[in-house]
Amino acid sequence: MRRLIVLALIGLAAQLVDGSLGMAYGVTSTSLLLLFGISPAIASASVHMAEVVTTAASGISHIRFGNTDKQVVYKLIIPGSIGAFIGAFFLGSIPGDIIKPYVSIFLLILGIYVIYRFMFFKFHPSEQQSKKIMGKKHYVPLGFIAGFFDSVGGGGWGPITTPVLLTSSQMEPRKVIGSVDTSEFVIAISATLGFLLTLGWEQIHLQWVGALMIGGIIAAPIAAWLVKIIPANLLGTLVGGIIIITNIRTLLGSFNASQTIYIFTYLVLSFLWIAAVIHVILKMRKMS
Repeated sequence: MRRLIVLALIGLAAQLVDGSLGMAYGVTSTSLLLLFGISPAIASASVHMAEVVTTAASGISHIRFGNTDKQVVYKLIIPGSIGAFIGAFFLGSIPGDIIKPYVSIFLLILGIYVIYRFMFFKFHPSEQQSKKIMGKKHYVPLGFIAGFFDSVGGGGWGPITTPVLLTSSQMEPRKVIGSVDTSEFVIAISATLGFLLTLGWEQIHLQWVGALMIGGIIAAPIAAWLVKIIPANLLGTLVGGIIIITNIRTLLGSFNASQTIYIFTYLVLSFLWIAAVIHVILKMRKMS
């Protein structure tokens, strides 16, 4: 029972972050399940099954708060679903840890750029800007790659699609986050189907899935409300920090870094991230 309560709290915290910053539910939840000794495939399958419900709740909340761009959602779900389904099969034969470090390097670069963009440039959303988005041909590889790595790594849809859309379009950060979270519902379904075909129902921990679902459902409307009221520059800086912090762990793990290096790296990055957030807040106050 204690473990189920902990999982529900983790699901709540993960969805609160995911719904307000567009990422981290899968990464957070999968990391916890791996700590419990579950294999990567079963951990990813359990998280994606929980995400079928949590992403539905999150998507509905974002739609009600006006945080989504329907055209972006439609362009992402088809290639993303295909990638997620193939990734679920792929995970059964090749460890996701082999691929993760390369994705993390790419995400770290994007995270640094996102922070730079929102720290030093004031975002002026307009109706014309919000429609100036990437061409259709760019959404196909983005959706496929993000869906594939989401299944393989137990989380990746948000960390890949959110920074790319933030750096490659003129969409408001809240609409980027809302669109990514809404489209993730279909991605979770596709990944779950792929895992069920390869693993079967008997290997899925349904109680753990249920605990993660409950926490996520509670947090979904709160997160959708937060993303609507947080200023764009501050939200972008928070997103950039999450991208960096989330992926540096994968890189350090791939190099078998010591605990001392882990602590030092996190302290330095946390200090710089807090400084960036304070800089944005002070800048916004001067302009108000």
